[in-house]
Amino acid sequence: MREQSLRENLMKAVFLTSALISILTVALICLFLFANGIPAMGKIGFFRFLLGREWSPSDLPPAFGILPMMLGSLYVTAGSILIGVPIGIFTAVFLAKVCPKPLYRVLKPAVDLLAGIPSVVYGFFGLVTIVPMVRRMFGGNGSSILAASLLLGLMILPTIIGITESAIRAVPGELYDGAVALGASHERAVFRVLLPAAKSGILAAVVLGIGRAIGETMAVIMVAGNQARMPEGILKGVRTLTANIVLEMGYAAELHREALIATGVVLFVFILLINLLFSALRKEGRS
Repeated sequence: MREQSLRENLMKAVFLTSALISILTVALICLFLFANGIPAMGKIGFFRFLLGREWSPSDLPPAFGILPMMLGSLYVTAGSILIGVPIGIFTAVFLAKVCPKPLYRVLKPAVDLLAGIPSVVYGFFGLVTIVPMVRRMFGGNGSSILAASLLLGLMILPTIIGITESAIRAVPGELYDGAVALGASHERAVFRVLLPAAKSGILAAVVLGIGRAIGETMAVIMVAGNQARMPEGILKGVRTLTANIVLEMGYAAELHREALIATGVVLFVFILLINLLFSALRKEGRS
């Protein structure tokens, strides 16, 4: 009995230590970002940094306006969500409630495999497939917001499908059985009963998909065109916040480097706001 109690106390200490390390890691990241990014915003000018339309670190005087990159990230993320979320939710419904078991044993591993493909491989696929397709169908050079949205919509599918399917399967079967017993068809019971009951899990899938889309770098660099200018249409090139940091951090120095770290602060705040919005939606759904 005493040995079991010692073992339990030891595991509690291990879990507590792991939790504290996680919290400390997040705190250190926040401290580094804000300690280096906020002073840069002060030097450049807060509104000039956030609302400036020109990014030209090599000019005299240099210009550090990230509004084009902010809009680029928002447009690419919004496009990927418009493409990926409906396909992901419908695929999850098919896997959870429609798919025959022999076919499920093939499709489920295929979806899981999509999550394990490296970003650079997705980028190569977009470069040799999606970009030429966009060029042939719509004109332009192909490297555009549309190409990046299509690629990111594909990349977030495994996250949305996996979490949405789990949320649907977690709904008690009595809800579905009761709906069918009251005369609802299979499709009506799924879309009018199961999906609303799984809303919290579906929202979690969408939020994680948004986080993956905003934070993606390598694949976007390869298909988006990387032009630090105001977006002019879905067939024009664009640069995202993450791409801006990766492309220039290797040679940046002094205020240029600090401005890139400040860009990371803005990206961090974006993710934080998305998570806060998700928490508010969950509370509203529960109430």
